[in-house]
Amino acid sequence: MKKRWMSATLCAVMVAGSLAGCGLKTPDAPATTAAPAATEAPAADGAGESKEEAKTEAAADTASEPEITLVMAEVNPLDTIVGQTDTKFKETVEEMSGGKIKIDLQASGVLGSENDVLDTMLGGGGTIDISRISAFALTSYGAEKSVLLSIPYTFANRDHFWKFADSELAPEFLMEPHDNGLGVRGLFYGEEGFRHFFTVKEVKGLDDLKGMKLRVSNDPIMNGMVNGLGASPTVVSFNELYSALQTGVVDGAEQPIANYKSNAFPEVAPNLILDGHTLGAIQVIITDEAWDKLTEEQQNILMEAGKVASEFNRTISEEAENKVLDELKADGINVVEVPDIKPWQDACKDIIESSTKDQAELYQKILDMNN
Repeated sequence: MKKRWMSATLCAVMVAGSLAGCGLKTPDAPATTAAPAATEAPAADGAGESKEEAKTEAAADTASEPEITLVMAEVNPLDTIVGQTDTKFKETVEEMSGGKIKIDLQASGVLGSENDVLDTMLGGGGTIDISRISAFALTSYGAEKSVLLSIPYTFANRDHFWKFADSELAPEFLMEPHDNGLGVRGLFYGEEGFRHFFTVKEVKGLDDLKGMKLRVSNDPIMNGMVNGLGASPTVVSFNELYSALQTGVVDGAEQPIANYKSNAFPEVAPNLILDGHTLGAIQVIITDEAWDKLTEEQQNILMEAGKVASEFNRTISEEAENKVLDELKADGINVVEVPDIKPWQDACKDIIESSTKDQAELYQKILDMNN
């Protein structure tokens, strides 16, 4: 009975923390009928608690929980959209757990590239527990459903993506690597804006990309897309991309706008074409090994903190992207608009069809969410 009372109390605290983390106030208790001024109406369970009282009670509830430190990897700097989302997740976890769960956030690729991090996490050993990755990064490891999130021109706009992220399908996608025995599971989704190509030489449109060596990861969808555009896909580690652009190993690459600027790519590739081929969907994953070490209460904290971080991401992403784009234009970067996206879509037709045919019904469900 005591344990159930504690769990119920913790849930109430976590909801209050979630709302506070998003900059929202918990709703006031509904007004009661008039009563003598000296008499206070009894509050419902958890209602009317101040934020400080909620924090105090959360700390009391977690006082008996074991302390644990989880190492989290991020390939981008902390001032990016994803870096800020990571920080929000870290702060919320630590606050909700009363400091019992600490997130050791290692950013700017100090723990390796995205593939290096995934190899470490999937290989076991416990040196990296959590990572923010591209939502489609696990496709090359056998996560078939995640393939659909990397298909070019799937999401018409941000609202379309968030309809998916809030749908009943999302948990299935997040749990797919665990269900397939990869040893990791997803905690929550977010996004870092639409991805666009940028190049060393000036470009004016699609035809200018033909014959260029464009950097890709080992993702087969990205390789197929670049081939479809008439360019040559060239695999380069993200950590080596700046020097690869500088030395001519590649002629261009693609990233969300905020990452393009924060990684100083405009210095060596000052031409940005806004084709928006893929929405930069992201997810935060945790190893099953780390998850299983947590108590049920601690697992709940991570899930609730994920909801807070996801909503935070949704709030800042578009505003941050627009701000960076204005800065790039002010800095003299050659920003090329794409008034008609259809030729780009047509160029990617083969990779879209070949990559969705085995999951056509599921893919159609995602497309239909834009209606």
